[in-house]
Amino acid sequence: MLDRIPLEAFRVFDAASRHMNFSRAGRELNITQAAVSRRIKTLEDHLGSPLFSRRGKNLELTPQGERLFQRVRASLDYLEESLEPFRGASGQTISIAASGSVSHLWLGTRLREFGKENPGISIRLLTTDSPSELASENNDLVILYSTGDHPRWSLSLLMAEELAPVASPDYLAARGLDAAELPPETIATLDLIDYDRFNAHWISFQKWFERIEPSRHGTKPRPKYTFSTYVMAIDAALRGDGVALGSLGLVREHLRDGRLAMLGQRSLASGYGYYLGLPRNRPSTDEVLRLHAALSRLA
Repeated sequence: MLDRIPLEAFRVFDAASRHMNFSRAGRELNITQAAVSRRIKTLEDHLGSPLFSRRGKNLELTPQGERLFQRVRASLDYLEESLEPFRGASGQTISIAASGSVSHLWLGTRLREFGKENPGISIRLLTTDSPSELASENNDLVILYSTGDHPRWSLSLLMAEELAPVASPDYLAARGLDAAELPPETIATLDLIDYDRFNAHWISFQKWFERIEPSRHGTKPRPKYTFSTYVMAIDAALRGDGVALGSLGLVREHLRDGRLAMLGQRSLASGYGYYLGLPRNRPSTDEVLRLHAALSRLA
């Protein structure tokens, strides 16, 4: 059906529905009241249903018109947002991509600080755990989980990955535990909080224990909770639900303000890290370089 309806008719219908007046809709679209009326009539003929009804001098949407208006309005709003990166403006929009854990635990506060200092620059944050979306050249900047090399991005280290168990002070106090004195074998008996590994290089609790004590035998630690995302696992630890495997750079603020505590004295350097990337194959604008420098400074 859509191929038989002029798309302009939906814009006219949207304007008429918002104003509830064909004359005002015409002024918005720079067409006459009669032209609005004709386009609405054409749309009604195609759909086989009235979209407006009149009660005296008042114009009202019919139930069918109301349903259509909600869908047309939502579609136009979505299209407007999709066109935002193409709109010229006095300032630039910088597109940066990062994983959910980096965005939630580290990047968000730093972008807010940068935004306060640079009010003329707009920032679009793409949060995704898809490697292909993270490394897409549609982005101006990326933060990648990597060993430091990428064919399309010039990477600089923000933080090396160091992993250690973390828990809230309330969880530890309720069990009479001293965080600093806990050996790995005791940690393995606690309420472990894990997450689904969507990247083969991510390290779960099982892998952490295997690499901390490669000669240790016996039952593998079984998590009490397993969440679909790393952020949910850390949030559960903050609530006092158990022990999560903390990426110490990402949870640094929580450790600093005492909301989380590191358990024991053993941590694991995975060999990976979080790297800030600039595109290799195209120059970056001054605004992009400014954000790159700010994030590097705040690491």
